[in-house]
Amino acid sequence: MTEIPLWQQRFLATRIQLPQFARYAEQRALYRSNATGVEEIYLWDRSTDTHRQATNRKNGTRSALIAPDGEHFWWFNDTDGDEHGHWMRQHFASGQANKALADVPDGYSAGLALGRELVVVGVSNDDGSTLYAQVNGKAHQIYQHEQDAGVGDVSSDDTLIAISHSEHGDSLHPDLRVLRADGSTVAELSDGPGKELYPAEFSPLLNDHRLLVNHERAGRTELLLWDPLSKDVRELHIDLPGEISGTWYPDASALLVIAHHNARSTMHRYDLADETLTSIDTYPGIIEDAHVSPSGAVHYQWSNAEKPNQILELGTGILLKPTGNIAPGSAPIEDHWVPGPGGDIHVLAAAPGPGTWPTIFSVHGGPHAADEDAFDAWRAAYLDSGYAVIQVNYRGSTGYGSAWRDAIIGKPGHTELADIAAVHQWAVDRGLADPQRCVISGYSWGGYLTLLGLGTQPERWAAGVAGVPVADYLAAYEDEMEALKAMDRVLFGGAPHENPEPWLHASPIEYVTNVKAPVLILAGANDSRCPLRQIENYVSRLEELNKPHEVFRFDAGHGSLVTADRIRMVQAELDFLAKHVAPRSVIG
Repeated sequence: MTEIPLWQQRFLATRIQLPQFARYAEQRALYRSNATGVEEIYLWDRSTDTHRQATNRKNGTRSALIAPDGEHFWWFNDTDGDEHGHWMRQHFASGQANKALADVPDGYSAGLALGRELVVVGVSNDDGSTLYAQVNGKAHQIYQHEQDAGVGDVSSDDTLIAISHSEHGDSLHPDLRVLRADGSTVAELSDGPGKELYPAEFSPLLNDHRLLVNHERAGRTELLLWDPLSKDVRELHIDLPGEISGTWYPDASALLVIAHHNARSTMHRYDLADETLTSIDTYPGIIEDAHVSPSGAVHYQWSNAEKPNQILELGTGILLKPTGNIAPGSAPIEDHWVPGPGGDIHVLAAAPGPGTWPTIFSVHGGPHAADEDAFDAWRAAYLDSGYAVIQVNYRGSTGYGSAWRDAIIGKPGHTELADIAAVHQWAVDRGLADPQRCVISGYSWGGYLTLLGLGTQPERWAAGVAGVPVADYLAAYEDEMEALKAMDRVLFGGAPHENPEPWLHASPIEYVTNVKAPVLILAGANDSRCPLRQIENYVSRLEELNKPHEVFRFDAGHGSLVTADRIRMVQAELDFLAKHVAPRSVIG
């Protein structure tokens, strides 16, 4: 019997996400898991400690929310991962599901908030963003604008609705508005150009209308409290490094605070009355999600590069253990700070052993995201197969302040690649990366940077792996969802017909004649973020120019929730790299 490789075991292992608990019925919860080989929604009745799969769809179910009373839960029903669809309302006990909000048209989700009786849903389409409120079974429009907007939260007494909006034209730095259920405006909050505001959540107390808000007045993400009725704003000066998020304790006396700093997280309790900050001990790594249960227990999802995801309860240990096999561990990462054209670049590096290795420069997506000290089965597969892995938190990444994140605005693509080039040279000079066997690889925005890098830095790369990439930016803009069009208009300083030069300058298809290295492109048939047509345009140009390439197509959207698909994708990558960039023996 053939032994399953470690890298496949990691993908086959059961993974679970942090459960959501019904606010007024804590014995009921839901979570997402791949226990059947497809990521689906599961229900957990804690009174009997029973678990039940609640959704069963070919390409899985990504988004779900449990109602405060625990009687129902909602999940988003799209078609084969295309992210376009509507919300379903399903009974917790009976399992009966029906389309929710019959008066609301299908579209891309722009948020969902469930109150005691009030439901607020956002829909994005080619006309912009439309928000609806439902009271007593009938939905009505409360907001519409051609620019991007989204639902934040509903106050505990169902009287207030927090939304984010970008009527000023900058969806990367939205403003806040609080509405009533009839759509009338209660209050506005704006920090001006280039300063984002996002609604986190209202106080859990019935007569407390304070809204917890993420702001960046001091050049990083921090917290404030805003009462839209009194207009009182209270900045919370929490003395922690990095970028700060938080959630309420159920009595609203304190916040559970997470600080993300240099690719790792710390957790704290912040008491609002006396402004004291108490550290909560956790293992080094990343806290991917955390909340305080209605009874006051702290729950969180944690991992690091060596140890897979765990669902924990503070003080008691494991909150929820996955059924089936646990993923094998992997190697730790090392932190490095590399001088770059815009400042020092944080690099996470791992290698199978000492010496010089063929090296994967793994480029994260987003672009507004970051690589972290979190468990990554993709990274582990590369290491097992005889490659070093270097992850670059280039300009545009989150977690390093607003200026670093926004440095790509007006010049996307080439800015990030300048940082990647500096890290590439550092890795070669240091003796870690074999200069003849360096690979650029990434998914989504990372796939875009891969293709752009192959065309603008052809001398650096022996091969490229581009997953669900932007390949032809003008065609991508025509086909992508409206929320991404809004983001791109900010990044490029206008729509293509208004300012075409930056779009052409940053489009990979404009540089395809320069590509020398073989490239593997992985594409989702139903991708609404990096649509298939623009990828096929790029592939056609590769074929016309007789450039070495392979294409792996899968029947899902922007990635897959199906374990078998993920294994096939990684296997295609490893086979491709073995042909073009021979790995070094991990033992030899």
